[in-house]
Amino acid sequence: MTTPPSMPQSALAKREAAWVVRLFNRESYSREHQELKFTLHRKMLNRVNLEALSALPEQRMREEVRLAVSRLVEEEESPLSLVEKEQVINEVLDEVFGLGPLEPLLQDPTISDILVTGPKLVYIERAGKLYRTPVEFKDNAHLMRIIEKIVSRVGRRVDESSPMVDARLPDGSRVNAVIPPIALDGAILSIRRFGRTRITDKDFVANLTVTQGMMDLLNACVRARLNIIISGGTGSGKTTLLNVLSSVIPENERIVTVEDAAELQLRQTHVARMEARPPNVEGAGAVTIRHMVINALRMRPDRIIVGEVRGEEAMDMMQAMNTGHDGSLTTIHANSPREAISRIEVMLGMANQNMSMRSIRTQITSAVDLIVQVARFSDGTRRVTYITECVGMEGEMATTQDIFVFEKTGITPEGRVTGRFRATGVRPKFYEKLRAAGFTLPPTTFQTVVDIS
Repeated sequence: MTTPPSMPQSALAKREAAWVVRLFNRESYSREHQELKFTLHRKMLNRVNLEALSALPEQRMREEVRLAVSRLVEEEESPLSLVEKEQVINEVLDEVFGLGPLEPLLQDPTISDILVTGPKLVYIERAGKLYRTPVEFKDNAHLMRIIEKIVSRVGRRVDESSPMVDARLPDGSRVNAVIPPIALDGAILSIRRFGRTRITDKDFVANLTVTQGMMDLLNACVRARLNIIISGGTGSGKTTLLNVLSSVIPENERIVTVEDAAELQLRQTHVARMEARPPNVEGAGAVTIRHMVINALRMRPDRIIVGEVRGEEAMDMMQAMNTGHDGSLTTIHANSPREAISRIEVMLGMANQNMSMRSIRTQITSAVDLIVQVARFSDGTRRVTYITECVGMEGEMATTQDIFVFEKTGITPEGRVTGRFRATGVRPKFYEKLRAAGFTLPPTTFQTVVDIS
């Protein structure tokens, strides 16, 4: 659980613990129940020719397998109630058609991450917090079968010669798997899930991720074609914010997206999507982010959206922003706007070692208009902590100025983070560009303070 045993549980933590108990039927995770499920699964495989049934439509195949498992359940001597019989039948079907023990977790829309650390440790993230579940795999071989089922569906492979793999589930969830000998205590599986309902800017304001004034400014910046970098740590909500901001891009613009693993959910019609490809078993055929960014420039884009810059592709992204592709957006892993600039400096240096640091910083400040910093707090909430303008060069240094900041002030007895969104009082230099594009924000936008208690 998220609260260490040595700490007294708050009322909030107790409610969350009760949620975990309600989510899982503890009896269904008993050793006897699990042994029965695997026994039935094994008998079903001996009795039913799945290869022959594969020629049938999926629904008909599922009905045939269900019928066979139901007969096997009736043959068992275990005293099961009708509810228990139905449950064990469904679990055997999950082993055949789904991802086994993970299926109940995948069906819960409130779970954002499923983290498997060996066959006996399965954690989930819900509302920004981690919880251990009673879900277990029978052994490492069972977990490996599930991983192989995932990667085979998308034409990937995982074995000792290629022990790490990225893949996607049919619903768009991102999967990363690491197997022995790299994984020391059994295979490791991480599934990053995406909400079935699209989050809007109104949800961001209602959830106190931003204030209305901050959201109005960000929407105006996107529509006025400012170049924006969203910065934050892992799981801080960078991609979610990118999806929300991209929703205000006009429908009549051509958008080209470049991603390592497809996560963006753009709502516009005219979107050309590209996804990186890893090398094949011979180590050839890889298509990198940089290859796709270079190619995107030849596709007549109005805007280029890169899911995340993490290497030499930053050079091509900066050049695109500097050569007529205004309104581009991307994300980067960094803990502050200043650190985001430093990371881009390193990436540009990797791409062209002959560039001086002044040239690198000049390119960054002329390309990037705005850095939006997002963070996840200890109570699971995610907030925009900085909206920072790239002003330009002052001597040898790139200069920035904060327009909005979130200041943490404390934690309530229930564990909730308190603080305030504060406008710094600085009107950004790009404000005239907003006005020229037809967007006028009230002067109070840059003077407000909103307390979060």
